[in-house]
Amino acid sequence: MARIIDKAAVQPRRSFNLATSFPIRRSPSRNVLATITLRIPANAQPNLVDLVVTVGVRGVTGIAQILFRIFRDGKEIFNTLQGIESIGSEQNYAVTFQAEDRNVRSGAHIYTVTAENRAANTRADVVGPISFSGLAVKTGN
Repeated sequence: MARIIDKAAVQPRRSFNLATSFPIRRSPSRNVLATITLRIPANAQPNLVDLVVTVGVRGVTGIAQILFRIFRDGKEIFNTLQGIESIGSEQNYAVTFQAEDRNVRSGAHIYTVTAENRAANTRADVVGPISFSGLAVKTGN
């Protein structure tokens, strides 16, 4: 039986808005999109942290290749690559992905989601919304 041990969620941007958009930086630079903290108690082994991210992105030029990463305490634990097309095709995307972090040691852990553009001579902007949530559960006995 699973038991919830902590949850956290942030929504730095609640809606699509071109007026407050910003470009996604070219790799190796990256944009920090959101951060949450989850606390794992000492008696919570085994456990599972379920992380869900949604980011609104708009293609501006070319076909950008956006690398989204999730870090726990500064160490990358997950990544996914999303192609973002621009003019002449789809331009606006709500990119959603989910990651799992298993058997996290006890203590407070900072989870951060970032984005970076891996394709030269292209541009994609974050236009919103941005949401990041985490749910930590004790699994097993």
